[in-house]
Order: sequence, then C-alpha cells, then structure tokens
Amino acid sequence: MGTVVVGYVPKPEGEAALSKAIDEAKLRGTKLVVVNSHRGGQEFDGDAARKAEQDMDAVRSRLDEAGVSYDLRQLVRGFEPAEDLISIAEANSAELIVIGLRRRSPVGKLILGSNAQRILLDAHCPVLAVKAGD
Repeated sequence: MGTVVVGYVPKPEGEAALSKAIDEAKLRGTKLVVVNSHRGGQEFDGDAARKAEQDMDAVRSRLDEAGVSYDLRQLVRGFEPAEDLISIAEANSAELIVIGLRRRSPVGKLILGSNAQRILLDAHCPVLAVKAGD
C-alpha cells in the first residue's frame, strides 16, 4: 500500500492541505500519514502541548469520519518541519507529499516560505502545494 504524507498545522493552510491529502489518499487507495512538527523550546510549554494534543484529537476525528487508513505523527524534537516531513516521507516511501501555503503580500511572493521551498526542492517524490480558501 502506498502512502500520502501531509504536513499539518492548525491554520487555514494546514486545513486545506489535510482536506486535499484526504482526497488524494482516497483517490489513490493509500494510507495517509499526517505530520505535525514543532521545534520545541521554551515556547512549547505545557499549554502549547495541550493545545497541540487537542488539535490532533480533532484531526483524528476528521480522519475517522473520512474513513481513510492513517497514522498521526506529532513531533517535538528540534528539527525544522521540512526536515521532519521529508524524512517521514522517505521512511514511508511516500508517493506524494501535500503541503499548505499561506497567502503572501506582493513582496512576500518573491520569497516562498523556507519550509515550503525546502520541501519542494528536496523531496524525493511529487509535492502538491495547496492554498487555503479565502
């Protein structure tokens, strides 16, 4: 069975990526691996950890409702999210990575987010980048 890997953040771009990844997993008949990566550090305290767990509970419910086979990976290990996503995609022989992009100002459009850029350039498989709805 193949795998679709999605980078998830509890923001509109993460929700858009998750929706598209669910669609792709159903279309391809693959397992879905949802990756939620945090760098950790002082800002990831008890409150942040509890909030992250609540966010993952909501994702679990959504995936159960969608009826796809899935694996949730919540990582707090000091790596950049791009590193986590690429390594998990490689370890699972992913056939597709799905990421969400946020809207940017005209000047910001000149520079793609560093995590998105790294994933697009370094991934071993196709990457589907989706924008959040307006």
